[in-house]
Amino acid sequence: MGKFVIRAVPTGVRFDLYAQNGQTVLSSETYLTAAACRKGLESVRKNAPSAPIEDRTGEWISPQRNPKFEVYTDKSGAFRFRLKAKNGQIIAVSEPYATKGSCLGGIDSVKENAAGPQIEEALVKML
Repeated sequence: MGKFVIRAVPTGVRFDLYAQNGQTVLSSETYLTAAACRKGLESVRKNAPSAPIEDRTGEWISPQRNPKFEVYTDKSGAFRFRLKAKNGQIIAVSEPYATKGSCLGGIDSVKENAAGPQIEEALVKML
């Protein structure tokens, strides 16, 4: 099973979801407080397992309701996904992937690992 790690960064608090193999599969936005970060993490736990996928990489897009995963290409041409909450706000984003297939595999990993992993907190204040 994967794990969430909540950590302090110079501008606030973030979380990452790691798969069983230790790879980062999802990273949050930066929150101002640890409490807000934990709330975002719980939103991933709640929404990721059943969220549909909206593929935004082709000419034709099949819109999905939030919460959802959106697959897209970034400015460098890499594939990424973001998880959106029910209100449409972006909860977290992926690392870049070279292929759409590996990006979709990343979504599968989030769905598999998000529901019940342990949470580690590394909230040492950054200097």
